[in-house]
Amino acid sequence: MSEFGEKRERIRNLMEYAVPEGSLDEALDLLDIYRDDRIALDLLHEFYAFLPEAKNDLVREIRLACRRQGVFLLAAMTRESGYFYLVSSEGIEFQGTVAEGMYDQDVLDFFGYSGREQFQAESSRPGKFQVYEPMGSDEDLCPACHAATGELHELGCPVELCPWCGGQLVYCSCRFEKLEVESLSSEKDLVRFEEILNEQGRIPYSPEQRPSFADEGPGVIIE
Repeated sequence: MSEFGEKRERIRNLMEYAVPEGSLDEALDLLDIYRDDRIALDLLHEFYAFLPEAKNDLVREIRLACRRQGVFLLAAMTRESGYFYLVSSEGIEFQGTVAEGMYDQDVLDFFGYSGREQFQAESSRPGKFQVYEPMGSDEDLCPACHAATGELHELGCPVELCPWCGGQLVYCSCRFEKLEVESLSSEKDLVRFEEILNEQGRIPYSPEQRPSFADEGPGVIIE
């Protein structure tokens, strides 16, 4: 079974206990929409594994509140409430209810909000948030690290192009040549390589970079 298939199966098992009676088909329909979307599957797994209100409930839709550099602030909307989750390839964090708004100033700063008041004013009606579309259908997002068009990839993303040779940065030999080493074997090597890479000028994501095959996701390769 594939990675996505195993995740879907775990979510289905959780739904058996978490979804209110008579609503399982609706919950499964949403799961099928996001069947191959890592970000949405992480949210659904987190929701059903740790029900925010400690009572049976189901996600009826997922809406996108903010997105920046591969980090998503998503709203899991239920029949009576909504819950914010911060999701990226690095993991997922519960951020509170839509009704109460956001409290984490670091998160607000990251998405460009001056404070909680500004965020609440702009998110007081969750219906204003666009419905989160499955990742594979959005060419403006990197399929591996989820950077948007014009944004830099997460370091180690297999889709990022090398600014020296034009090949895939995690597979070409330029990183070794620039550092004059045979392998990247320490955190110090990675930090130095990132400095050299930034000096040269990293290539932001564009839809033309999308591979013709499904990728397993980002990861810095240390040999």
